[in-house]
Order: sequence, then structure tokens, then C-alpha cells
Amino acid sequence: MSLTHKHEIHTRRFSRNMGVGLTLVALIGIVFGLTFVKVTRGDFEVPRANSTIVGDQ
Repeated sequence: MSLTHKHEIHTRRFSRNMGVGLTLVALIGIVFGLTFVKVTRGDFEVPRANSTIVGDQ
């Protein structure tokens, strides 16, 4: 019993998986790009944590 024979469904699944993978890579690239632009523009400021220590004003 040889495993070299590919069934037709394997090519369809590979095509679908390739599409999903490329979509995920594109989404990650968009998020990374937007984050990079926001940080390098200079208007990004890390939010300050509110102090909960008594007497610290």
C-alpha cells in the first residue's frame, strides 16, 4: 500500500489552507504595520497607571 497517491481532496484542502494562511499573514502584517506607524509618528504615549498608594498625590 503506497502513500504516494494523492487524493483530490488533499489538493483542495491544501489550497484552502494556503488561502487561510495567507489571509492570517496579511492580517498580522496590517496590524504590525499600523502599530509601527503609530509608534514611530511620535504621538504615541504610554498610558500612566493610576496610583493607589495612600498619601501619594
